[in-house]
Amino acid sequence: MENLKRILAVDDEPSMRRLLEISLRQAGYQAVVAANGKEALSFIKSEHIDLVLSDLHMPSMNGLELLKAIRAESDFLPFIMVTAQGEIKTAVEAMKLGAEDYILRPFDLETLEVAIAKALNSQRMAVENAYLKAERQTAELLIGDSPAMQQLKQQIAQVAPSKATVLITGETGTGKELIAQSIHQQSAGRNNLFVAVNCAAIPAEMLESELFGHEKGAFTGAVKERIGKFELADGGTLFLDEITEMPIQLQAKLLRALQEGVIEKLGGNRQIRLNLRVIAASNRNPLEAVKQGQLREDLYYRLNVFSLHSPALKERSVDIVVLAQHFAKLHQLNIDGVAIDALTQYSWPGNVRELQNVLARAAIICQNKTICLNDLPTDIAHNANRFESDNSGLTDAGFSIPSAIAKTERILILNALAETKGNKAKAAKLLEISERSLWNKLRLYAL
Repeated sequence: MENLKRILAVDDEPSMRRLLEISLRQAGYQAVVAANGKEALSFIKSEHIDLVLSDLHMPSMNGLELLKAIRAESDFLPFIMVTAQGEIKTAVEAMKLGAEDYILRPFDLETLEVAIAKALNSQRMAVENAYLKAERQTAELLIGDSPAMQQLKQQIAQVAPSKATVLITGETGTGKELIAQSIHQQSAGRNNLFVAVNCAAIPAEMLESELFGHEKGAFTGAVKERIGKFELADGGTLFLDEITEMPIQLQAKLLRALQEGVIEKLGGNRQIRLNLRVIAASNRNPLEAVKQGQLREDLYYRLNVFSLHSPALKERSVDIVVLAQHFAKLHQLNIDGVAIDALTQYSWPGNVRELQNVLARAAIICQNKTICLNDLPTDIAHNANRFESDNSGLTDAGFSIPSAIAKTERILILNALAETKGNKAKAAKLLEISERSLWNKLRLYAL
């Protein structure tokens, strides 16, 4: 079913209502008509309306009074006032009260279409700006060229153009949200919002309102209508992180939204038809959550149309060098080979997020423009293969010349990879060896 915008035309003259109804349908909108302000408010409370087009002069409740009543309920419902030539002053007053635009009688279909398109676009931008002020989106792309990351990027490229729901699994800190963002950026909805919700971070009693929005008076403290994350993501992507932590009773409403493409706000019965993509993620095994009764089986299969695994850092240790270099560059710093050596030998139980935090800490205490071993936490720094020109360095290497050479060679390779941001061909040229030799040494030193 096509998702046509629903326009409410309000006028006390039957002939004008009929003309507006025909004009709106010709312009490609669903048309609803009301004879006065009170009837219009009744429609707004019982049905989903995308825009109100109202005459100024009406008995009982005029256009300005209707606008004030609407703004008391919602900040975002677009409103266009229809006035006569001599009422510009009143039209300006309507704009001050929150109307998006006004049009003068008599008007043609083109003028009406332009005013409606402008108002709908203005409303969309207002909603997005309000969201973006409250939510900071990360702009980082997926970084790494390991076999695991190459496979992941290939899978993302395959699924992104479709509208299929995606379920991402992986340990905490592996970058599941970045994967979801990468899908969004390669999808047809890339020009609309990517909206992320952490289901585990929001109290259960607030999560329904956060997702679906609420009507004024839906509960104590609901003084105005709220637009939920589903509506914000219309045309774009909604990312539901930690989906296995969503209350089981709310999962039924989510399942209906996915199956039917419609939602209802908390405290309301208006059906809002939406067109968006849903991506879910969990750091747990979803099938185990199903067995334990924490995730509905039907919801699991509805979400798991296409599954992706976010690899742990230990599964892609070859990417540590380029990741470390990237995070250091964010702080306008370099990182030396000995420090990188220590980073590559650490197990990273907290994955990429832990690496990012370690480099952020190192940037704070770094005394020059290069992060060194002393800037790293002790449990990471002790992993380094130190080889220096003093006696302690010789002791570390023992009396074995091959061992000492290997340790030095390893650090030189890491330095070269850091300098070239992980580019193997450039690193090999810098080291004055063939690219094949470099790959052999990478395998030899478990890099």
